[in-house]
Amino acid sequence: MKADSSISTPSSSKSDESLKTEDNLNLEDHNLVTPTSTSTVTTSTSDVSSAVVINGTRTADLDRQIEALMRCECLSEQEVKVLCAKAREILMQESNVQRIDAPVTICGDVHGQFHDLMELFRVGGQVPETNYLFLGDFVDRGFYSVETFLLLLALKIRYPDRMMLIRGNHESRQITQVYGFYDECLRKYGSAVVWRCCTEVFDCLSLSAVINGRIFCVHGGLSPSIQTIDQIRTIDRKQEVPHDGPMCDLLWSDPEDSVGFGVSPRGAGYLFGSDVVKNFCETNNIDLIARAHQLVKSAPVTVFMKGTQTEPMCGFSRNVKLILDLHNIPFKDFNVLEDEEIRSGIKEFSDWPTIPQVYVNGKFVGGADIFMQMHKDGEIHKFFDEEGIPSRFSEKFSEQKSKNLKNKDEA
Repeated sequence: MKADSSISTPSSSKSDESLKTEDNLNLEDHNLVTPTSTSTVTTSTSDVSSAVVINGTRTADLDRQIEALMRCECLSEQEVKVLCAKAREILMQESNVQRIDAPVTICGDVHGQFHDLMELFRVGGQVPETNYLFLGDFVDRGFYSVETFLLLLALKIRYPDRMMLIRGNHESRQITQVYGFYDECLRKYGSAVVWRCCTEVFDCLSLSAVINGRIFCVHGGLSPSIQTIDQIRTIDRKQEVPHDGPMCDLLWSDPEDSVGFGVSPRGAGYLFGSDVVKNFCETNNIDLIARAHQLVKSAPVTVFMKGTQTEPMCGFSRNVKLILDLHNIPFKDFNVLEDEEIRSGIKEFSDWPTIPQVYVNGKFVGGADIFMQMHKDGEIHKFFDEEGIPSRFSEKFSEQKSKNLKNKDEA
């Protein structure tokens, strides 16, 4: 699984375009000096190792908490309270628009996927050796939102100039009560105290960032109420995400192959065309817009299989692997079932009795027998080579389900 991000930029040709990138955009200018921490450090002669203080927090305590969170272990409720209070203090000192120097690695939605976060650090480098900018949506959907968000907060406190965090549309009280973070806090702590502490931090997160004065970074997109970056600086961000207005738009909007602003199917924010991107970039003298909020659509079909690509562990998985190889359909495999909690969690989202399962653009459409039926009907290339994969997969699943029910009734 990947965290997702995208870029909107005016085209160098006569036509304008909104572009999407891989999850993490490494921006490096070797002529720039890497920023250093400006945190105040005090020491005590009695016990230097445990009394070094950064941003009012003992580094020994903070390092211990970071180590625990890196092992995906929960902190105590009291530790969470203290951590969140300190994070609020630091975040409120930052502008609505953070100014960041390259080099920095930009990461999109993490959504409680702790193991994906660990992979990002493994590939991109550990903090503080690598500077990071996370574009929001730290929580919901995944099973480790608590550990993921608290780890990012702890790293922010420990290395405030190396770890940059801005707000996504899921950093919201209303949204987290629907998409999992609230329930996860209740399950892991037995009350809503930790959830409330975290949501208070949400209100303190910046809304955007500008890298080297040339790259505008935001979770969602643009707003008809905002023509200049300076207008973002005037927003009162210390509040729950509103249902409309410029703050809502920054967190909810999406680019679209269209002209001007349009109604968003999400019910919040807007769809904005390439002309809007071009005008915003020219007005603010920036080169491009880096954003998150959407899936990268280069791999719209996800299949959960038993085993690995080299060693499938059930008949269905072996057949799917054989079919993909036979038709030279490229795919990547990610082992997401090592953790029993993830495995059982997948089952909660579907009443399909077995793994493998097939998802199209994140939506469950059925079992892997869809692949086998497409192969049998000689249709598999038509499904993968042309546009409209989601609708045809869904149609095929409905077809197959009807056949199965009919056969069952006749039997």
